[in-house]
Amino acid sequence: MAKINFIPFVFPGLDKVSIAFSTRNGGCCKAPFDGGNISYDVGDDPYDVRANRTELAATLGISHWHECIQVHGDVVHYDLEEGSPADTPIIEGDGLATTAAGHALVVKTADCQPIMIAHKNGDFVAGLHNGWRGNAINFPGKGVADICEHYSCDPKDLLAVRGPSLSPAVAQFVNFESDFGPGFESYFDKESCTVDLWKLTIDQLVEAGLTRRNIHSLDLCTFSMARSFFSYRREKTTGRQCSLIWIR
Repeated sequence: MAKINFIPFVFPGLDKVSIAFSTRNGGCCKAPFDGGNISYDVGDDPYDVRANRTELAATLGISHWHECIQVHGDVVHYDLEEGSPADTPIIEGDGLATTAAGHALVVKTADCQPIMIAHKNGDFVAGLHNGWRGNAINFPGKGVADICEHYSCDPKDLLAVRGPSLSPAVAQFVNFESDFGPGFESYFDKESCTVDLWKLTIDQLVEAGLTRRNIHSLDLCTFSMARSFFSYRREKTTGRQCSLIWIR
């Protein structure tokens, strides 16, 4: 089978932490999950999904694979002991963090924003699954606060990168007021009924205490780049790419 293509990322000056954003290119899944689907939960053949996951883990040199049953909430799990890419997730949550080397934290997306976080010294890493519901409850801010409390660190010592996701141009919300509630009006374009989720996430991370220059973004639109990414807004029956972060 063709290896799943991925986009590597390294925080400047922090070589001991690796990040990879997978694409739908490569892999062995069949239509409509063409190629690199890594999710067991979308109706795809589980044998193909397992092959994709184990191949990707082997390519990246990952010894453990951790993921959640993602529920658009604000729960973060810490320092899970073991996990295999062949396993199905068993814990609910939208955040993971670890101090252990070789333990990859996996966030599955098909338009939502993966937010990958690392301590400036590589002491720990974290991954947050942040959809628009996450922004509405300020999961970026709550997640950072939870992580800093757990590891007794200052948010100014954190680095973050947001991966491919739904871009502002196509993030349409016809029920904006009921979806988000008050306080988000500055991110809403009344003419197009779109919300700038990318800016909203950055602002929530800054408000949580991160330094703006330590927040990075891969401004790649999952909806618009159909050959590269899965998008739930574009196709309801579709696969999931993943974002992974680990300490080497």
